[in-house]
Amino acid sequence: MENKTRLVQLIHPTYGRSIAMVQEPELVFLKEFGSIYELAISALENGQKLKELILASLTTETLDYSSVYEGTSEWKLLPSFDHPKSPFLCMVSGTGLTHHNSALNRQMMHGQLEEKPTDSLKMYEMGVKGGSPAPGEIGVQPEWFYKGNGEVLRAHGESLSVPYYANDGGEEPEIAGLYIIDKAGKPWRIGLSTGNEFSDHIMEKTNYLYLAPSKIRNCSIGPEAVIDADFESYSGEVAISRNGRHVWSSAINTGQENMCHNLANLEFHHFKYESHRIPLQAHVHFFGADAFSFGNKIALENGDKMTVEWKGMGRALENYVKVMDPKAQEPPVISQL
Repeated sequence: MENKTRLVQLIHPTYGRSIAMVQEPELVFLKEFGSIYELAISALENGQKLKELILASLTTETLDYSSVYEGTSEWKLLPSFDHPKSPFLCMVSGTGLTHHNSALNRQMMHGQLEEKPTDSLKMYEMGVKGGSPAPGEIGVQPEWFYKGNGEVLRAHGESLSVPYYANDGGEEPEIAGLYIIDKAGKPWRIGLSTGNEFSDHIMEKTNYLYLAPSKIRNCSIGPEAVIDADFESYSGEVAISRNGRHVWSSAINTGQENMCHNLANLEFHHFKYESHRIPLQAHVHFFGADAFSFGNKIALENGDKMTVEWKGMGRALENYVKVMDPKAQEPPVISQL
């Protein structure tokens, strides 16, 4: 992990946005850039490698990382990547059924573990057979889902909400790819980030055709963007605590060595669509989960803390469940214009 270039995005009530490089136990500010997006645009426009620009932009100004991470500093963490100007210019999406345990959980979710394979398990098996094509070849397409635009992104330490129209809210510990589209429409991978692809599993369990609306929820990425990380193999842990008491935890594994699709195939099938290659668009794309508490019949409650940690991806991502009061939320009223 010490060899990886890791960045955080920060905001201050007076100074606004900034980015900094992690040099434990400190953060070292970068000059000129208020977001990783702007940093990446500059690297593309000047033909520089992103890591070279980062090192050239380092200042001597530092900040204690722990105070920021623990929420006691005036500087607050932002999601590890976003579009700094408009949420509409950032697409948040993901691929499911990429891990064996995910497919088994989906099979059990629909009560057919001992019966014939569901469509979900069939799709996973399609990935096993054709999800890792040789270079230059096109593999089988994975399951794909839309999370929303950049408005759904939350930072480390923030709450993930269960809205009035939801049946449930549950963590999905993942790694997300961070991308930008250049002016010519070519996608570039900026790096990877720890993610919690928060979803509504009860809605999904009701009928697997409800997968699409079960995914349109807020989610979190961070605290760090790892710029030069590969996607071979990662291990870690996901945990749930309630009022400081351990409720559930599980070992987790991801990376293409642990998945039925390789990274190249996942990226091809996401960016093959012209609408996913709009110049200067930002993308956050989740790569799937290996385990989640709902699969072990754990029901999350208001205030529960969800922790996702991947070895080699920096500090753990922590978020809290916030069950919204239905009386405090007003459904949209649509009027004829």
